Amino acid sequence: MGAKVLERFAAGAPRGSLPAEEYAARRRAEGEPATVVMDLKSDTFLVVVPAGEED
Repeated sequence: MGAKVLERFAAGAPRGSLPAEEYAARRRAEGEPATVVMDLKSDTFLVVVPAGEED
């Protein structure tokens, strides 16, 4: 199972994961199954969706 990254947010930002969570919430409101995950290697929050068959 793969995932497609929609957006990246720096973990060191003053608001932490909040911008990523807000972005994911907007995408979910539009019907996209967006989830926030932490990429420890790059120290970023990623907003991802499951990879579709076309990817």
